[in-house]
Amino acid sequence: MPANENELVTAAEACRLLGISTATLYAYVSRGLLSSRPGPDHRSRVYLRAEVERLAQRKRAGRGAARGAAQSLDRGLPVLETRISLIRPDSPYYRGQSAVAAVRAGATLEDIARLLWDCGEQDPFAAPFATAWPARVESTATDAALPPIERALACIPLLALEVRQAFNPALPVRREIAATLLRHNAALLVARAPDARPVHELLADTWCPGDAAFADLVRAALVLCADHELNVSAFAARVVASTGAHLHATVCAGLSALSGPRHGGATMRAYALLRDALDSGDPAGFIADRWQRGEDLPGFGHVLYPQGDPRGAEVLRMLRERRGDAPAMAHVETVIAAAEEASGQHPNIDGLLAALCFVHDLPAAPALVLFAAGRLAGWLAHAQEQQALGTLIRPRARYTGLPPGGAEDGAG
Repeated sequence: MPANENELVTAAEACRLLGISTATLYAYVSRGLLSSRPGPDHRSRVYLRAEVERLAQRKRAGRGAARGAAQSLDRGLPVLETRISLIRPDSPYYRGQSAVAAVRAGATLEDIARLLWDCGEQDPFAAPFATAWPARVESTATDAALPPIERALACIPLLALEVRQAFNPALPVRREIAATLLRHNAALLVARAPDARPVHELLADTWCPGDAAFADLVRAALVLCADHELNVSAFAARVVASTGAHLHATVCAGLSALSGPRHGGATMRAYALLRDALDSGDPAGFIADRWQRGEDLPGFGHVLYPQGDPRGAEVLRMLRERRGDAPAMAHVETVIAAAEEASGQHPNIDGLLAALCFVHDLPAAPALVLFAAGRLAGWLAHAQEQQALGTLIRPRARYTGLPPGGAEDGAG
């Protein structure tokens, strides 16, 4: 980590680096472009130098196509058209339908998959489904000692060898392959045999058998995680799909991207924050001190939702209804209140997936499993949409290295 990654600067210094007024600085914070935290006297505000310098660099990049292309790759301008999902302050929308409203209406992940895949009258989950693993993957698929993502990544390419029509462009065929993949992925993530039940029932039965309230929370989490526009893993899946690769390969690209600590791994960090705050003996003080030192709060804040992540808010609402009197939930509430007091940030979906597991006395891994099992529906939607376009995703690079004929050419 660079030496200045956690260095804090005053408002005056931030304004100087950015060449803006104090009012504009506050506007940047309200829009989620910068984060602030209390200064030494608890009345002033300070800012992360690294964030300020990154924003200043973007401002210096100039205008025009080059600047637009660069910013588009960091949650900036749109880079692709899609009919799949839209991010709005109140909810992600799947083909025009609110994900939050879908949760409240009782939708399952399979319902959302049919919507995202634009199935119409077809039900790809009604196709015949084998409830046993092929011999070549069985031992790995059921090896619970392997990490979930790695187990899925090891098996999915081999499962592709069993699909005779992997490159069939017919949409009904591709949707049936996608439906099988959705079920296979969920079973692989929890080291179970393939299962034709709704995914939320399979996962809930693995972790808390017989708990209907928990199963409903799992259902909600899967629906809320199903897609989120061009996130890193969806973009990776689209890039691979644009080459004409089969759906199993696109899923592997998504899983690989999700495994990084700055994407799916954020659930693990959020869970660790809850655990560390509990172990500290003073959760509120722990959170305040961490923020004051310039450290982030995993599971809180989202650049696309400056006023709060509606996905996290919905899971929190359901947790309060079902587990509001649990001691572990009281701890979660303490951490949420302390984080909002110190930073002004609200919990995001990563934080609430971690909280869901924490409150039910589960380890951190199921939070990532929920993310991966749900998001696969979106990856498959993006893969199918991209391949229907028939275009290759191949951006250009702006070279910033030594020019040809530079000093190194004549060295030695």
